[in-house]
Amino acid sequence: MTAARHLCLTGCTRGLGRALAEWMGRAGWTVSGCGRNAGDLRTLRGALGARAGTLRPLDITDAEAVHTFAEEVLASGTPDLVVNNAGLLLPPGPLWEVPAEDFRRILAVNVEGTVHLLRAFTPALIARGSGVIVNLSSGWGRSTSPGVASYCATKWAIEGLSAAMAAELPPGVAVAALNPGVIDTDMLRTAFGEAAAGHPEPSAWAERAGPFLAGLNASCNGRALTVP
Repeated sequence: MTAARHLCLTGCTRGLGRALAEWMGRAGWTVSGCGRNAGDLRTLRGALGARAGTLRPLDITDAEAVHTFAEEVLASGTPDLVVNNAGLLLPPGPLWEVPAEDFRRILAVNVEGTVHLLRAFTPALIARGSGVIVNLSSGWGRSTSPGVASYCATKWAIEGLSAAMAAELPPGVAVAALNPGVIDTDMLRTAFGEAAAGHPEPSAWAERAGPFLAGLNASCNGRALTVP
C-alpha cells in the first residue's frame, strides 16, 4: 500500500488553513500543522480523524519552538508539502500611523515566522531529495493599495525570498510563492469589512486550491503561483 502523502501547514485552525487542512485530509493526506489556539487544534484533530498528524499550539515567531515542532513532525516522516500559511494583517491606515510595535509584529509573523519554518524543514526535504514548499503571498505581494503598506511590505518580502531561495535549492526540491486569491476570511474583513462577504468562503476556495496544491511538484520551483 502506498503511504499517505504528508502536508505540514501553519495557521491550520482558521480561515484558509483550516479549510485546506480538512480538504487534504478528505483527499487522503496526513495533515500536520500548528495554530495559536489549543481548543481549535483539538477540534481539527477530531475532524481529521485518522488523517491527523502532529498538531500542536505554536507561535511561529519563536524560532526554538518552531525547531521543536519540526522535530516532532519529522519523527513521523518528512512532509511532501510544507505550506507557510500563517499570517497577520493590521487594521488599515497610513503607514506613518502604524505603531512601531505593530510593524515589528507583522514582520515577525509574516516574514520571520516563514523563515523559521524554512530553516526547520528545508534540510529534511533536501536530504530526501524531494518536496515542495509553498509560501503564502498575496495579490498585495505583487501590487499595492493604500492603507496596507505594512502587509504589502511583508508579502513583497515573501515573493523575493522565495525566488532567491529557489535558486539555492538542489534538483527535486522546490519553493514557490502563492497568491491564494481574495477569500472571505477574518483577515480579509480586517481590511474590507462587510464587503468581504462578496468573495468566496474558505471551503469553496479549498475545493480549487486543494487539487492545485496537491498536484505541485519540483517544476514549480521559483514560480509566482496563483490559485486558479
